[in-house]
Amino acid sequence: MSDAGRHSDGPRDENDDSFDPFESFDAHDRAAGRSPQRAQSESSPPTASDPSETTYTRSRRTPGEAKPGQDEAKKSQRPARSLKGRALGYLSRREYSRAELARKLKPFVEETDSLDTVLDALEAENWLSDSRFAESLIHRRSSRLGTSRILGELKQHAVDQTLVEEASAQLRETELARAQAVWRKKFGQLPETPAERAKQTRFLASRGFSGATIGKILKGIDEE
Repeated sequence: MSDAGRHSDGPRDENDDSFDPFESFDAHDRAAGRSPQRAQSESSPPTASDPSETTYTRSRRTPGEAKPGQDEAKKSQRPARSLKGRALGYLSRREYSRAELARKLKPFVEETDSLDTVLDALEAENWLSDSRFAESLIHRRSSRLGTSRILGELKQHAVDQTLVEEASAQLRETELARAQAVWRKKFGQLPETPAERAKQTRFLASRGFSGATIGKILKGIDEE
């Protein structure tokens, strides 16, 4: 057996057992303009990537989701709410007395703020009114409470004494009718035993109705 059959630079012996079957593919690839390395890479399956190589991935966000840190940036750029702006926010929901609104605003007062100045401005602009607050409270409470309970709430809110006296006169004129409506809804019939009478008396008294009004109702005296 000659060495020429083992080397690619000499004549090849077709009967040589050392014939490399892949040499014909290399020659074919060279004739087609492709290198053996390229052909082999195309025909061989992909290998696992180098574990030391950095892999970059793209995170997905749902539509409308803020970028990381975007919410914090917006909060930091949002101007602080002024004391008057906060007060207007409260007053846009319901009526407040001056004393009640002052208690609500007190935790937010800064060194440069003057709470009395803000409250005076709100009263001057008719945003804040103890008179409207008293009317609102009476409207909300009169169908369920007696005169003494409603007047007590007005005093707790430091409403002017003149407004308290006006509310008292208004409520006493309608107390019997209001007490009868509450009594009918709760009981609907006169007590037949001392225990039942005491129960009805305690209930009406807890609602703030006067003893005179309660006595009339339990005696069956109508508003007329």
